[in-house]
Amino acid sequence: MTVSGCPSDTADAPGAAERATAESENGAASSVARVSESEGHRKRRRKRFGWENFTYTTRVTAAFAFVAIMTALVAIGVLSFVWEQHFQTYTESNMESLAESTAQRIAAVYAGTEEKPGTGTLRSEEVFRIGQYAAGLSAGVAVDIVDNRTGDPAGTVVWSSSEISIDDGMDGMGDMGSGSRTLTPPAADSNRFASAAIKVDGVAVGSVRVWVYGSETLTTQTDEAFLDNSYQAMAFATVLAIVLASCIGFLFARALVSPINRMTKTAKAIKEGDLSARTELHGEDEIARLGETFDAMADSIERDRKLERRLTTDVAHELRTPLMAIQSTVEAMVDGVFEADEERLETVNSEVQRLSRLVDAILKLSRLENRSTPMKTEVVDVGELIEGIVATHEAFVADSGLTLSYERERGVRVLGDADMIRQATANLISNAVRYTPEGGHIAVRVKAGDIMASIAVQDTGIGLSPDEAKMVFSRFWRADAGRTRESGGLGIGLSVVKEIVDRHDGWVQVEGRQGEGATFTIHIPLYWEEDQQKGQKQQRQQKQQKSRGKSRRDQK
Repeated sequence: MTVSGCPSDTADAPGAAERATAESENGAASSVARVSESEGHRKRRRKRFGWENFTYTTRVTAAFAFVAIMTALVAIGVLSFVWEQHFQTYTESNMESLAESTAQRIAAVYAGTEEKPGTGTLRSEEVFRIGQYAAGLSAGVAVDIVDNRTGDPAGTVVWSSSEISIDDGMDGMGDMGSGSRTLTPPAADSNRFASAAIKVDGVAVGSVRVWVYGSETLTTQTDEAFLDNSYQAMAFATVLAIVLASCIGFLFARALVSPINRMTKTAKAIKEGDLSARTELHGEDEIARLGETFDAMADSIERDRKLERRLTTDVAHELRTPLMAIQSTVEAMVDGVFEADEERLETVNSEVQRLSRLVDAILKLSRLENRSTPMKTEVVDVGELIEGIVATHEAFVADSGLTLSYERERGVRVLGDADMIRQATANLISNAVRYTPEGGHIAVRVKAGDIMASIAVQDTGIGLSPDEAKMVFSRFWRADAGRTRESGGLGIGLSVVKEIVDRHDGWVQVEGRQGEGATFTIHIPLYWEEDQQKGQKQQRQQKQQKSRGKSRRDQK
């Protein structure tokens, strides 16, 4: 039993070691995961409490409250500084006025007791009553009457409202005796007194000293209570200002954020496919104008999306029609239904040419929109250029049963690409021929305005409505949606015209009525000699800058 058990124990040892190792690795991995999770939680908590994680309303409200707090603190600080500097002076001035008025009254009583000069006395009941009256004017104020004729340099206090009799208690109305004492501060502590001399005939026979119980600055309890109440009022005003500022900030932020939230919801709705969603914001402020611009952008997106869908459908239809014609004709010839004669081959060739023209037109429009086609900038005499185009189209117009006229002003020049302007005008003439019934008339005119040159192509065709005038430059758009491609063209020519004119910093004007014809006018900025001089100057400056840069690189 013992021998047979040893191998099994030995065999289990590596497995136990492997399990222990795996468990330790799993434990270490789990501890690392827990550490990373805890670090992630801490990072998320730190991010959660960041200033940028609060809503705009909360931040604006907090900003208003902070401004109110800072304003209140500045006001309290300034007011405290002013009171510390001037309020103490004010209280000292009050005490000095009290001492001065008391000294004057005592001097008058003293003068009345003199039988001879210098024989008056300050130890009279009337003098003491004056002192008692002065001490009773303000709570906490003490008055001392000092006699300067006793030989003591500091004078002798003959009466004090703070006198305490050891035998009988307070004796404020009698003469100070040996059995009494006062609470008067030491005479050397002059900062605690407000004193005034009792002068009779120019001689200071004594003085009146006024001081405040328990105060180092002559501030009474009433004054201290006033200061405390003032600070409490300021604290209350601060809290009230913070609350009001927070409420105003909250309402202001809500009013400001509400249209932004509406635009956000509208943008989300458009993102989810609801292209009809609008903010419906109107007004004269910046956010209202932003909302109106946003709605205009949404209208443009919705319109472009519809045009894109129509474009996809039209392109598929336009490509499918010639391809199906080619396919059916070729299959019929392969199956022996049709003979591969010249007529059948010509049918296939015409469809191939139509398909080629369509692809070329789409490619040309795409290059113009992407600005991949370079534009040759040169001075173009518009009258001479259009005269050549009219001459080449006379036979084409006459074969269509129409008449063509041309009028021009001389000296009308623009800065642009002659080939592009020629193509745009040719497209307008072809469009006029296509939509003008037999017997009609086409007029081409070149004029110069104040700042723009105009090329107008007018016809007496089917015309168009105001709604059609807005859509006339869209791809594959035709005045009659049911018009066939033979009679309606490719539907890209006017889109090419608009792109060409846009590249010349101009615009195309469309006018017309249904049944009365239409007028397409190209407007391009006129060319002036000053423009040429400015352009040449700019070119010279650019060349000089390039040459300087090259010389500096060569020196390096």
